[in-house]
Amino acid sequence: MTYVIAEPCIGVKDASCVEVCPVDCIHSDDEADQYFIDPNECIDCGVCAEVCPVEAIFFEDDLPEKWASYLIKNREYFENRG
Repeated sequence: MTYVIAEPCIGVKDASCVEVCPVDCIHSDDEADQYFIDPNECIDCGVCAEVCPVEAIFFEDDLPEKWASYLIKNREYFENRG
């Protein structure tokens, strides 16, 4: 299980989540329009969700159905890096 960043992040890219993550598992790049949480590094602490100003971060099991595709989008971001 992991946390997932969904649609509300798009275009906002507020770095509050990055700043509080204790394991530095939230990443992005200049081409991406949102942040992504590495599912292999996330320790499920939830601190990122608490500080997100647009409430874009959800625990995987609590991800709204309308944003289910973001679970795959987050995983693919890390699979396609490097």
